[in-house]
Amino acid sequence: MRFALFLLPFTLSAQLPPGNEIGVAMGHLHLNAKDPASSQRFWLDYMGGQVVKLGKLDVYKFPDVLVMVRQADVSGGSEGTAVNHLGFLVKDLDAELKRCTEAVSCRVQRVLTDTRQAFVLNADDVKVELVEDTKMSERVRHHHVHFFNQQIMDSRAWYAKMFAAKPGKRGKFWAADLPGVNLSWADSPEAVVPTKGRAIDHIGFEVKNLEAFVKTLASQGVKFDVPYRKVPQLGIAVAFFTDPWGAYVELTEGLNKL
Repeated sequence: MRFALFLLPFTLSAQLPPGNEIGVAMGHLHLNAKDPASSQRFWLDYMGGQVVKLGKLDVYKFPDVLVMVRQADVSGGSEGTAVNHLGFLVKDLDAELKRCTEAVSCRVQRVLTDTRQAFVLNADDVKVELVEDTKMSERVRHHHVHFFNQQIMDSRAWYAKMFAAKPGKRGKFWAADLPGVNLSWADSPEAVVPTKGRAIDHIGFEVKNLEAFVKTLASQGVKFDVPYRKVPQLGIAVAFFTDPWGAYVELTEGLNKL
């Protein structure tokens, strides 16, 4: 089994939030890129992440999330998949849109002036929603993961049950909250495809006591693509599964110590 994480001779502050009552929090977003240099220009030069290297893997740090990028053939963008787009808060939307028009790695797809939102795309068609929050201190901060499927209430209830995500709404969208992320759902007019192999390959959650958590999920019917295992050279543990609607999910323990 080959893992995407490799040992580094230094430590980084992952800025991941503490877990909820069962130890689950946002962890990372794992993207595929045909050209990692172009992806770097988007996440570093445009979005303003702090870059570090995990072996050959680029990692961009933002408050509450790590964005990981690996070079791979990409079978398509994020639209049309179980994870349609990623959401970030920005302090000044107009400034971010201006930066996007000036950046070769960024394209503005749509702007909603009344609600102070916009959608931008990187070179591999990872769709990113920007939502203005003028009161926050950071320039950019992680905010939400937006699932699309045709069973949104079942999907939301599943994440509430399995991850103890707190059900609610975000504007017009049904949602559920975990530390570091709002999980949002929208009804897709067409069937969606799994995320694995697409521009957004998988989403990751950091979990305390991961081995016990994996056993609990397995007892509730979750089938793991990669079972729980430790990666001793990193001091972390991982497991992977695909949710019932096609979102590929990695569970980690120890990324918050990197």
